Amino acid sequence: DKEVRAIFLRLFAQLFQGYRSCLQLIRIHAEPVIHFHKAAFLGQRGLIENDFLTKVLNGMAFAGFVSERGPPFRTCDLFDELVAFEVERIKAEEGNPPKMIKHVRELAEQLLKNENPNPHLAFQKVPRPTEGSHLRVHVLPFPRINEGRVQELLQEGLARGQGAPPATRGDKKCVVPAGPPVGMFICA
Repeated sequence: DKEVRAIFLRLFAQLFQGYRSCLQLIRIHAEPVIHFHKAAFLGQRGLIENDFLTKVLNGMAFAGFVSERGPPFRTCDLFDELVAFEVERIKAEEGNPPKMIKHVRELAEQLLKNENPNPHLAFQKVPRPTEGSHLRVHVLPFPRINEGRVQELLQEGLARGQGAPPATRGDKKCVVPAGPPVGMFICA
């Protein structure tokens, strides 16, 4: 699952490399508007006649992508790092499948770590039922739940959770790296 996601992550990083250099921040409204200059992006990459990429850039999903990822100051993630810093690596791996597979596996591991920062807490083993357990005749009824005790346990857990560090990766906002300019990615 993570390797397939890593392959798509690489694909979209390659497809949109340099997109940040074609973003324009318009501040005439109370809320800044981010505009993507499609003609400049396609022209600088030499893909003006590429029907597929033109349709992708005209789609609603790409408009959402630009509005979500356009702000220059936001939480950065693995995609931003790929687009900004891994341009040369991805280009070099195009003719070398073993290196490409190695990179995909590294990305898959990073995706897994991002989703599961504490793997020992996430996967608890549930014991298998013993042989013949389904044949037991004398099954005790489930005990009544003490609502007061449940509330006490919830309050204790909340109190402990407030002092503990967050289990997931912190959403630290930073300046999004622009990466190389679009002109570097002239495609054949």
